Amino acid sequence: MTTDDVQTPGLRAAIFAGCMVAFLGFGFAATFGVFLTPMSQDLGWGREVFSLSVAIQLLTWGFAQPIAGAVADRFGTARVLAFGAICAGIGFALRGMTTDPTLFVLTGILVGAGTGAASFPIVIGALGKIVSAERRSFILGLGTAAASLGMFVAAPTATTMIGTIGWQTALIVIGCSFALILPFLIFIARVAKPTASGSSASDFGHALSVAFTDRSYLCLFFGFFVCGFHVAFIQTHLPAYVMDLGLAASIGAWSLALIGLFNIAGSFFAGWSGQHLSKKAVLSGIYFARAVVISLFVLVPVTEVSVLVFSAVMGLLWLSTVPLTMGLVAQTQGLKFFSTLAGLVFFSHQTGSFIGAWLGGRIYDVAQDYTLMWWAAVVLGLLAALIHLPIREEPGPLARAEARG
Repeated sequence: MTTDDVQTPGLRAAIFAGCMVAFLGFGFAATFGVFLTPMSQDLGWGREVFSLSVAIQLLTWGFAQPIAGAVADRFGTARVLAFGAICAGIGFALRGMTTDPTLFVLTGILVGAGTGAASFPIVIGALGKIVSAERRSFILGLGTAAASLGMFVAAPTATTMIGTIGWQTALIVIGCSFALILPFLIFIARVAKPTASGSSASDFGHALSVAFTDRSYLCLFFGFFVCGFHVAFIQTHLPAYVMDLGLAASIGAWSLALIGLFNIAGSFFAGWSGQHLSKKAVLSGIYFARAVVISLFVLVPVTEVSVLVFSAVMGLLWLSTVPLTMGLVAQTQGLKFFSTLAGLVFFSHQTGSFIGAWLGGRIYDVAQDYTLMWWAAVVLGLLAALIHLPIREEPGPLARAEARG
């Protein structure tokens, strides 16, 4: 379905609704790291407990993403988003009600399943299939920017709630906020129709086997792992890192907020560049720039100014990989199984997220220092810059078969 297939008002309403879902569904999930220090201190936990719950959340999100994508391809996006919103809301509320470390870790499964089904990749996947190819990169960037705006709003909001009503009540309020997603799904359901409704399990299996023999898809799959490592480590541990160095908790919160704010510009640039420049070249440049920025942050003295500057620059590079990566998946693999294949690429992202979130806490508990993690992020950034260079920016076997059929 393209813009020629739907009335413009309906399409615009769906795009707006999709952006609101991305805004509501991503913000608090991405800035949950502001709870690390107050919860660990109040409950007497090591940082690995909190980090493991976040890591399990991110990995479960990764497992849920391709399943949610396949269901969306076959049965429609709105049902998937509704399930995810309810599941994530319950999971966050339970986090505010438990003081048992094992149960807290296990809530990561519930939150991860919910955010995997109600996450912005599912939303932008739906939007990307209902607009023309010429507008796709921009719309993917728009949806990503909306998620980033949610991150900008959520970080200081969560910090304020922790200071005024306590972290337990704040988490319950956050859980309830996911219910706000549900009314917007009406507008998405009107235009986001299944693209593989007549496909069997063997058709999906064939699509996967073909995709994983395509060099371009493999490069995207492994390269996105690095993005997940970077994002999860920084958003989980940066607030605690700056507090360890004697800076105020508000600086940690605003560091995440600035990442979200500046990623709005980064996402729009990525969406624009995907329509006018080589997507793989821009992706390689983003990962190389991340490696340089992280290196400088580690090497210079950490001050309030350096933290905020680092956050702003990283924000420009943060989720700008998403519209380019998803755009290349669509370009090289076609649209019929797009949500499924994009979900698998995102699973790789979340595997990197699991390692980044958990390993950061583990290394800190052992060494009382994050230096090793920062340099690991630099090395991985350089590798990702190289991994994306062999991508062929042309239709692969799946896309060509779809065009013929």
